[in-house]
Amino acid sequence: MVKVKFLGHAAFLIEGSKKILIDPFLSGNPKAAVKPEEVEADLILVTHAHGDHVGDAVEIARRTGAKIVAMYDLANYLVEKESGITTIGMNYGPTEIDGVFIVQVPAWHSSSDGKYSIGNACGYIIKLDGITIYHAGDTFVFGDMALFNELYGPIDVALLPIGGHFTMGPREAAKAVELLRPRKVVPMHYSTWPPIAQDPEEFKKLVGDKAEVVILQPGEELEL
Repeated sequence: MVKVKFLGHAAFLIEGSKKILIDPFLSGNPKAAVKPEEVEADLILVTHAHGDHVGDAVEIARRTGAKIVAMYDLANYLVEKESGITTIGMNYGPTEIDGVFIVQVPAWHSSSDGKYSIGNACGYIIKLDGITIYHAGDTFVFGDMALFNELYGPIDVALLPIGGHFTMGPREAAKAVELLRPRKVVPMHYSTWPPIAQDPEEFKKLVGDKAEVVILQPGEELEL
């Protein structure tokens, strides 16, 4: 069994034979379900350099010994800036890390520390214990999402932003579902702050019968 736990905003903890933490923005997150010191992980996947995605990755990695996986440029940036952590730099493509199959895939978004650009934004396709999970990161919809299903599907669950303003809104995310063809989809990256306020029920209506939409509150989990 694989559990996908929503920690708030774009942060998720995937638990199976490994614990995989994605975009652990917990400190300063008004929707966070846990504190950084309450999280354990084997791998920490970061989609891009913005603070609401790097979040507490370094602190958690230093405490737990988890490896941080990120775009090559961001991985180098983090390990040069911080001591006591291990990073694995990737670029778009597949690899295997500690028995977990991971594909770093494109995302249409910027990536910076607020001042300087640091590599490109990405999403991740993760295969763990026979389950395939797609975390889109921050992105707009694009037609090549159809390739993710063709190459690595079927996708059991897609974690998609619906907040608009910085990412897809509900309409665009519903189109992404059409392209990805996942069994289940979990909306994320919405209503953390007013600019990205959205009603996930609107997204659910737009998706219709294309996939099962599972709306998780921070702290809730989906069993696969």
